[in-house]
Amino acid sequence: MRVSHDEREAVVERLNTAAAEGRIDFSELEVRLDRALNAKTYADLEHLTADLPQEIPAEPLVLKGGINGAARTGHWRVPARITVYGGMGGAKLDFTQTKCRLPEIAIEAYGQMAGVTIIIPDGWVAETTEMNPGLGGFKDKTTSERLPGTPRVRLTGDGGAAGVVIRHPNSWERRVRRRAEGR
Repeated sequence: MRVSHDEREAVVERLNTAAAEGRIDFSELEVRLDRALNAKTYADLEHLTADLPQEIPAEPLVLKGGINGAARTGHWRVPARITVYGGMGGAKLDFTQTKCRLPEIAIEAYGQMAGVTIIIPDGWVAETTEMNPGLGGFKDKTTSERLPGTPRVRLTGDGGAAGVVIRHPNSWERRVRRRAEGR
């Protein structure tokens, strides 16, 4: 089977991390990087990282809004699977400050009584065809322009009574972030 650009980039990232940790020296890194960038099949990539420790996948995240609400914002490790419940207080997932190298993130969202808001950075795309709007509805305010090396968010679930929204950062959030970065 042939590999994609994203899969080559994942191996390059892993090799750079191994070199930074002192597991391989820089001359060996150079050789392996060249082979990774020119790989055509999975077999070409497998032997490049076979002697490195296996990455431990992050445990699935379950976020429950409960009565007081819940949020995952700032810098956090993004797992491949997330389930989020709005509960009575609402739930918010903000990916704008995360460093995610996954090709795909599967999110199950259930709006329940207070709803769920999901904020993804510009350049990420959302696949939302399997989302049920429920009574509260579902709004997809994202663009379809995916940048290379960014994940695709596969969103499933039910809007419940309050609904689910997936969007990019709004102008207020962008302004606050620019101010914070300027300090």
